[in-house]
Amino acid sequence: MKKVGKNRVVTVNRKARHDYFIEETYEAGIALRGTEVKSLRAGKANLRDSFARIENGEVILYNMHISPFEQGNRFNHEPKRDRKLLLHKFEINKLIGKTKEKGFTLVPLKVYFNERNMAKVELGLAKGKHLYDKRKEIAKRDAQREIEKAFQNHQKGKDRF
Repeated sequence: MKKVGKNRVVTVNRKARHDYFIEETYEAGIALRGTEVKSLRAGKANLRDSFARIENGEVILYNMHISPFEQGNRFNHEPKRDRKLLLHKFEINKLIGKTKEKGFTLVPLKVYFNERNMAKVELGLAKGKHLYDKRKEIAKRDAQREIEKAFQNHQKGKDRF
């Protein structure tokens, strides 16, 4: 697990930033049951292919996988159950308006524990990327790596004299 500032990151959805343009981010609490918190603290969670929807005025997170706790016996949880996200009513109303627009979806970006040791989900309001956008981003990243590599080689050459 990584520490970012005062937050301890459990898992990051790396594919989300590759597949979507993230317009806004929201911090949401997550309603967990029993052994799910212990599994999260052990870092056994996965956000791959997960998404959120607004249903009946509530935000629900689908397909988030939290592995069963090893010492959980019969009280263990279902790994891919739907989980309710906790947001303020005005934030939910804002998200309802935004997701009604064409192409917007809610994608979880990361799960972490904040400074008060509460499990949180960073939720992104996202718009899907086209294949050519992804290619352009990859080409830009490769070009930046080449520039940095050339600069480092140039610096190494200068240090010898």
